[in-house]
Amino acid sequence: MELSWLMKLRIAAAAAVGVALIYGAGWHLAGSPDRIGDMAYGRAVPLVVLGFLAGLIGYFVSWPYGREIGILAAPSGLAVWAFRSGNMADLIQQNPTATQRQELVASLRFEPVFWLIVVAAGFAGVLLAQRIRPSLKLKEPKEEKQGSSAAAHLHAIVALAGSAVVAQFCIKICAQDIRMSDNGLGSVTAQPAAAQIAFAVLVSFGVAAFVFKRFLDVSYVWTALATALVTAFGMHTYAKNVQYLAQAWPATFFSDAVASVLPVQMVAFGALGSVAGYWMAIRYVYWRKHEMN
Repeated sequence: MELSWLMKLRIAAAAAVGVALIYGAGWHLAGSPDRIGDMAYGRAVPLVVLGFLAGLIGYFVSWPYGREIGILAAPSGLAVWAFRSGNMADLIQQNPTATQRQELVASLRFEPVFWLIVVAAGFAGVLLAQRIRPSLKLKEPKEEKQGSSAAAHLHAIVALAGSAVVAQFCIKICAQDIRMSDNGLGSVTAQPAAAQIAFAVLVSFGVAAFVFKRFLDVSYVWTALATALVTAFGMHTYAKNVQYLAQAWPATFFSDAVASVLPVQMVAFGALGSVAGYWMAIRYVYWRKHEMN
């Protein structure tokens, strides 16, 4: 069940559409901000529109599998945006006092909601395109399972909360830079590089999506939504220790690696990782049923 070169080309085309629209047009439209809080919301609305157009066009350039591939357009564009957005340490350095940092993390706590809206707009664009021109549906080999509607809702809730726990745990392992011992916090970690953050978040949410697709058979949507929970927890943890960190450590050090990830980085790479992990779980089921027998 290896991807053909044509399927890889479709994926690349959908991603290119997202990069061209969201980063190419949106970045300049928004004035190259590090975060949504630095731009007027009047300029944020067009970014949502661009996300919608990315999904709509991404569907057609990846047809006849636009339903599955077109959803990658919006988060792919945000991923390039995330690479250009600096890092959390830059924002901390611009807010040197403990009070300023408290205000900063309070604003960042809910920022993932906006970036998720951009991703959701891309998904909405795909759904509209599907109504205009229905496409083929990739087969998803499934093991025989029976369950009620109540069980399905419970699985979704478990997947949402569980994805946040799994992803947070994995990010702490994968997004490591210089770690220093500290008498008050046990240890602190330096700001990871952007590429390391991308790797850590992709892998972490990919693992979470794989686990919950494999064992609960739930959509990648719930894992992607968990990006907001992980960011909120990271900001909460940093806020508890901000007074101590401001006095004892430079702005480039954090009590938790999760707090060093910008919301746009968490959502962009988390959404891509969620989709990848979901399809890897499907491939695993296919491998077990057809290649092991």
